[in-house]
Amino acid sequence: MTGWETLLERPLARARRAGRFVVVDLIAAHRVLSTSVRNGGQVEHVHFLVNHQSCEGAGHLDRYHAITDRGQEAYHDSVCGEIGLPADGTAVMGTAANMSYLALAVEQDGPLEVAAIVTAGVQTNAACAGDPASWRESAAGMEKVPAVPGTINTILLVNQPLSIPALGRAVVTMTEGKSAALQRLAVPSCYSSDLATGTGTDQYCLAAPVAGAFTLTSASPHMKLGELIGKATRAATMEAIRWQNGLEPSYTRSVFHALGRYGVREATFFDDIAPLLGQADLELLRKNAKSVFYEPLAGAAAHALAAVLDRVRHGTLPEGVSRDATVQQAATMAAAIAGQPDRWPAFRDELQRAGGGEPKALVIAALALGWREKWRPA
Repeated sequence: MTGWETLLERPLARARRAGRFVVVDLIAAHRVLSTSVRNGGQVEHVHFLVNHQSCEGAGHLDRYHAITDRGQEAYHDSVCGEIGLPADGTAVMGTAANMSYLALAVEQDGPLEVAAIVTAGVQTNAACAGDPASWRESAAGMEKVPAVPGTINTILLVNQPLSIPALGRAVVTMTEGKSAALQRLAVPSCYSSDLATGTGTDQYCLAAPVAGAFTLTSASPHMKLGELIGKATRAATMEAIRWQNGLEPSYTRSVFHALGRYGVREATFFDDIAPLLGQADLELLRKNAKSVFYEPLAGAAAHALAAVLDRVRHGTLPEGVSRDATVQQAATMAAAIAGQPDRWPAFRDELQRAGGGEPKALVIAALALGWREKWRPA
């Protein structure tokens, strides 16, 4: 393959991209820890790290069969053959993400450098650790319990040697950095009401040189190496999600992003709110929807309401206070939409009387109330 673009050039490693492929050439001997089907685990004979788009995000069944029917090992060989790399010396990751959307973040502390190269998609496969699984593995093979696109693939390069325990700890710190990015973006799980900690198909390749002036023995967040790993992984993951999914911090202020995991969704919003508004108010809302969906103070109340629901589910707050606590946040939402903070007590009382303990109904009622009252003559 020709036309390679250099993304990162260092004495010990080079990162390059062409079409559907990103390759890291390990110029010196490295200790590599990876999830690659071939050459995975901890090895020292790998000289190339590959991330590639293996399929489109949806409906690409011919690629699915090309990968699964021949087996992962054979697919590994075909990927390496396509870009002219030795199959026995290469670690490979695959994803539905576009390689043009990768993000590169570099962090330094004196001579120590950490580089994270990340592709990420979270809209259809984001999961929280402990969510219900879709597959089980047994002696008979894989059994579907019903692949969906969405993967965070991370290449992490450290320019100094790591002890074997430090290499293992670096994986933990890298994973925490990825989860911290999802936390900052409030990415919801696709399988539960929890916030996501990753996706069900995340992969990684971590490499550090075998030889050097000295060997680092800890990748804990208490050490500068751990700080650099966490910062680089977090930054690159957030940037990759921004490009792949269009998700960046200011977008996450929307009511739907905050409360979608509790059933408040844009796709059904107007059907849900129509019974609570007159025709004129409903049509005006349709024409000005974004100003409501992304109203900053309403978004703040929506995130606060979601946090209350989370804390009740997890036992931080007693179930008995759930109704009052959520109504308080819903009243704040209504007051924000109406632009009438002085009427918060009246909005709270009206929402309290509305009855019903289902979060979605309460939120829809609050938005309808705020919109009705915004332009009501005094």
